[in-house]
Formats: sequence, C-alpha cells, structure tokens
Amino acid sequence: MNRRTLLLAAGAYALARPTLAQTPTQAPGAFDNSTPRRLAAALARSPFVAADTKLPDAIDRVTYDQYGGIRFKPERALWANQKLPFTAEFFPRAALYRARVDIFEVKAGQATPIPYSPDNFDYADPALRVPDSIGYAGFKLRTPMNRPDVYDEVAVFLGASYFRAVGRNQVFGISARGLAIGTGNAREEFARFTTFWLETPQPGVNQVVIHALLDSPSTTGAYRFTIRPGHAANETTIFDVESALYPRTDIAEPGIAPLTSMYLFDNKDARRYDDWRPAVHDSDGLVITNGYNEQLWRPLSNPRDLQISAFSDTSPHGFGLMQRSRAFGTYQDLQVSYERRPSLWVEPIGDWGQGAVDLVEIPTANETNDNIVAFWRPREKLAAHGEYSFTYRLHWGTDRPAPTALGRVVSTREGNGEQPNTRVFVIDFQGDALKNLPPDARTRVDFSNSAGTLSTVFSIPNPETNGWRISFSMDPGTAKLVEM
Repeated sequence: MNRRTLLLAAGAYALARPTLAQTPTQAPGAFDNSTPRRLAAALARSPFVAADTKLPDAIDRVTYDQYGGIRFKPERALWANQKLPFTAEFFPRAALYRARVDIFEVKAGQATPIPYSPDNFDYADPALRVPDSIGYAGFKLRTPMNRPDVYDEVAVFLGASYFRAVGRNQVFGISARGLAIGTGNAREEFARFTTFWLETPQPGVNQVVIHALLDSPSTTGAYRFTIRPGHAANETTIFDVESALYPRTDIAEPGIAPLTSMYLFDNKDARRYDDWRPAVHDSDGLVITNGYNEQLWRPLSNPRDLQISAFSDTSPHGFGLMQRSRAFGTYQDLQVSYERRPSLWVEPIGDWGQGAVDLVEIPTANETNDNIVAFWRPREKLAAHGEYSFTYRLHWGTDRPAPTALGRVVSTREGNGEQPNTRVFVIDFQGDALKNLPPDARTRVDFSNSAGTLSTVFSIPNPETNGWRISFSMDPGTAKLVEM
C-alpha cells in the first residue's frame, strides 16, 4: 500500500470527506443469501445514525508512517493453515480509518463474528498497541496467484465503500466503489460498507464469496461479491457483483458501478509538469461499448477546472477506465510500477435501460489524490422507499475482455499549432482491421466539434506501428472548452 492508496481509503478524496454511517448490530446465527437484503430493507425504514468514530488517544492522531507500521500477523489470518485457497487478514481502526466494520465468517449456514485482538498485529511503534476492543476497519484477501506457494494480495476492502483488486502479476491502482451519490458537486455523499460476511471457501475452488451491507443518509444496500482471482490460464481477476439498493430518500444523482482512478499527466500534457517521468497515471482513458455496439475512447485529462462529461446511452455493453501502455519506458518509475496497474472494465448483466456514463475529472497537483471517477447514471432518479437491483461483472486486468479487432486509439498527442491560438492533435490507431490497409487507402476522418474550427486534416499510415495516424489543427476561437 502506498500513500495515495491509504489517503483514498481514508477519505482524503479530491471532492469531500465521506459521511460515515452507523454500523448495525448483527447477531451471530443463521445466514443465507437473503440475509443482507432483509437487513438492508429493514435498516432503510429507520432514520440514519452517524457512526461513532471516537478512538483511544494513542491511535487518534496516527500518521501514515505509523499506521503502515501496524501489520496483521499472517499466522493469525482467517483460514490460515487450513489448506484452503484463500486467507483473510484485517486492518485495525485508527485515525486514518475511524469507523468500525463488523466482520463475520459464514460456514455451514451460520454467521460467526471474527473477534478482534490487539495480539493479531505486530507494532513498529509499541505505543500504538491499545488493549481496547476497537474492532476492524476492513480486510484483505490473499490467494496464490503468481506462485503456488505464496499467498498474494488479490483484493482489499477498506474505507467507505471502496475496494480494490489486481490481476495476476499486477500491483494495486484503480479502485471501485459500492455506490456514488452526487459525485462532482459539493453535496457528494459517501456510503459506507458497515458489515461484511466472508463465506468459507471450498478446498481447490478458485472462488470466494463476500457479502456486504451498505448504509448512508440516503440509502441502504446489500451486495454479494463472487471473486475469482486471475491465474495462469486467465490472468484477469473477476468480481461478479449483485447489488440491491433501498433508498431512504430520492437519489437524483446515483452512480452505479463507480470507478475511481488517478491521472496526473502523460505525453499530451507533460509540459504543465516539471517531472522526470514521461507519464504519471493509473488510467489514461475511458472506453465505452455502447448499446449500439459502437466503441468510444475518451482520453483522460487533469483539467484546470472541474470537468464533467456525460455519454448518453441505452443498455450499454460495458465501460471502463483503461491503462493502455504496458511498457516500463512509458512511465520510468521503478517504485510504483504504473505499467502494472490494472485496467477495470464494467460489464452490465441484464438491461440497464436509459442513462449515461458520467466521467468526472478533478484538478490535482500531485499523484496522491485520485481525481478521476466514472460510473453509470440511470436516467431516472432512485425513488425513496423503492428497491433497485444492479448486477454486473468487474474485470481487473490488462485490457477489457475480448479486445476488439477494430482500430483503437493507442496514443493522443497535442501541442502548439503554427498559427496563433491553435492546437495540433496527433492520434495513433492500431488494430487488426488496419494492418492490411494499403498505403494508398482512401480513409475519411469524421469529425464533430462543439465549437471552434478544424483544419489541416491528415490521415496517413504509420509504418512504425503498423497502424494509422490522423492529425489536425484546432482553432477554438473564444471557446473555453471544445468537445471533439
């Protein structure tokens, strides 16, 4: 875990601090797939109560470095030494993660609380060991992904409703969230997972099931995550997500399957940054396969002002934030390995109807803040006292599933034009559909632009990439923003 990951989960987010919710009391006992939904529906009929975030003085003001020095003992992990394909380790509460989550193990239809003990941790600073039963803030899952004898971290659930995962041979980067509410405005609300149930995995089965209860001032929710880690045959880690929401109030700006990432700069805007690296980002573009099976690529930006874009659609086939370049030379950073950060693709299951994929880009001056959010926004509000179900599949890997054989954008560059107030754009495409085009092929560049004037358009083969390149000049005139 690096500093940016910790800050994100703690709520040091570029928009606002999360609103924390009260953890309900869940007694041990019988449990089945309907239990979280019944609890969420019942909780939605009660007024929201904020969480008690008081902590003992010793851990009330811990720093990032101090918190990193508190480590769960692997030998005390859930399912350790049971010859099962997964183990679970837990994070303590502290100033960075003040809210308690209840965590249960589910075995043979019975839910049993996972007890907290300060003896479960090693402390680099012994003063941070408090005898109080402060409880846990979240957990991580481990499984053999890269070597059969080593249990690697595959997923982390920590902070608000955030969770992260990696595919085989990857490092943590982009995050997902249970739900987004009002993202992009000052009234953003951060729902929180308050309770988790971890089903005991089956021997020899590359799958584990996690249930979660969500709460916030506006809604409650029940989630079921079926997690299948990447392996040698399929390096992508897959989450099947089944969710049910029970709004307390009308939610005018819901965000379904929200993704959160970081984009600071790359070669198209590196001149703004005095940095020794050529690019710094966890993701470099938004990809959408819309309901008409068209492919849309939107390169990310780190804008000077908050920027929100909406891509209207009906029944999308999928969308995701991609990290396209897998070459070390693109980033040149040995410590954080941006070339090994996962792309994250959302595959809706069922008909999601009308709505839009929203992209929120937030100005940031450094890589410690995640400043990119993408999610599905239904056209209609989520009405109070209703029930809304969304099922989808998350793919954490190097690319989206079944990459297209058509041409796709692999790089976008821009710079000053020859005439005053103009910008030159150069876009490279690659793909199977382009490999066999003859050099004299008559290609047509189809533009639409919201303002300004386009000129000096070229479309030529790129023999260095076995692809195709287009370039053009843009004179924005008096427009401050131009969508092309």
